[in-house]
Amino acid sequence: MVQKAVLVTGGAGYIGSHTVIELLNAGREVVIYDNLDNSSYEAVRRIEKITGKAPIFYKADILDKKALLEVFGRHAIDSVIHFAGLKAVGESTQIPLDYYYNNITGTIILLQAMKESNVKNIVFSSSATVYGEPPVIPIPETSPTDAKSPYGRTKLFVEHIIRDLCTAEKDWNAGLLRYFNPAGAHPSGILGENPTGIPNNLMPFLAQVAVGKREFLSVFGDDYPTRDGTCIRDYIHVVDLAKGHLAALKKLEENPGCVEYNLGTGVGSTVLEMIHAFDKAVGRELPYKIVARRAGDVPNLTADPTLANKELGWKAELSLDDACNSLWNWQSNNPQGLEGFPADAPKEAVINYL
Repeated sequence: MVQKAVLVTGGAGYIGSHTVIELLNAGREVVIYDNLDNSSYEAVRRIEKITGKAPIFYKADILDKKALLEVFGRHAIDSVIHFAGLKAVGESTQIPLDYYYNNITGTIILLQAMKESNVKNIVFSSSATVYGEPPVIPIPETSPTDAKSPYGRTKLFVEHIIRDLCTAEKDWNAGLLRYFNPAGAHPSGILGENPTGIPNNLMPFLAQVAVGKREFLSVFGDDYPTRDGTCIRDYIHVVDLAKGHLAALKKLEENPGCVEYNLGTGVGSTVLEMIHAFDKAVGRELPYKIVARRAGDVPNLTADPTLANKELGWKAELSLDDACNSLWNWQSNNPQGLEGFPADAPKEAVINYL
């Protein structure tokens, strides 16, 4: 029997690449589909170095339906894990049209290509930002959704689109994974978060401060209603998060229709607590400054992961110290991230669509 493959859109990115590692280690065939706009083909090379297996790779855009259909036609794909998209809360408030077009239109095109190719299982990379400013902490999946940023709204709208599709066509199955704040890196130290330009998230920015790429960290607001005035987030190790996607794929084999799960630890940490935890991993205090609040931020996003623990058989196992230590191991051994390596794959490994 020919083994079916998993198509991973955005598979050269931070969470995508770590998920590909877990898929390959589990014996799955993987096809990566990524335009490399905010990632590097070097991540794919390092996936192969870590796993000893080379995923199939296509450089193409999620907005390119012709390219998607070509890839579905070339491989026996039975499921999709969809990471591809723009992903920064702050940036989304500055260029909302780009976010709506890329994230929503791109997903619709992907779903159309899946339908035409008779592939009807999808795990979607959603976000805790769909909850907005939740009334109850920790946040259950039943909490009202009220995203406060264009980025969060794109995730929420895509959830509705996928849910409507599953309602209209009963042979579709979808896992909507609302994950909280990914942190850390692969324990090998070979692969980690590699933001292009200025990082939008706390931990990669702090790591760049630690290696001297940035002068200091800006802390956006210290007047929130939290224990030290800074925002609280649920930081989950990226390896735990990656394993959650495999658990969701397995769940789809039960034909559950459309299901949603929080992927988090259930423990929230403030920005200042995260700084001090990373200081410990680095072995020195890192400089930071308190600045004005950032548009789109809410005081507290901490998961209630009970449903995922129960229905997926999944639980975050790695600690905050594990996340900080693995991040420092990655960044200290790769102070320039993946920079300096060619962004494109060898010509025979890539199909470029114009």
